[in-house]
Amino acid sequence: MVEVVAALLRRGEKFLICRRPAYKARGLLWEFVGGKIEAGESAEQALCRECREELGVEVRADRPFAEVTHVYPDIIVHLRVFEAHIESGEPRPLEHAELRWVHPSEIGNFAFCPADEPVLRLLGGGGR
Repeated sequence: MVEVVAALLRRGEKFLICRRPAYKARGLLWEFVGGKIEAGESAEQALCRECREELGVEVRADRPFAEVTHVYPDIIVHLRVFEAHIESGEPRPLEHAELRWVHPSEIGNFAFCPADEPVLRLLGGGGR
């Protein structure tokens, strides 16, 4: 099982989603920014590092939002999503194909990674 973290970053009623590059597993699906927890890192430290690497922003993890274990054909992930906020910088797609700020009512317009579906339901968008 791979331990991963993701950030729920909000602006008003919208939240940030990121589109995976075509060449990666689950390419072109949408997700929350985040990634694997490295050895010696706390979940919060990993979250901050991933946001810096993938978006070029400094964030602070505020509180846990959701926790999901999902079995993909190639990997099992234990995902911890944290509500977080941007302390400095403006998000840029450094490792993603695209970024969008979306309202929960728009969730059905995007194809998300399956592990994110339970999180999307908590946000009130229901997922696909």
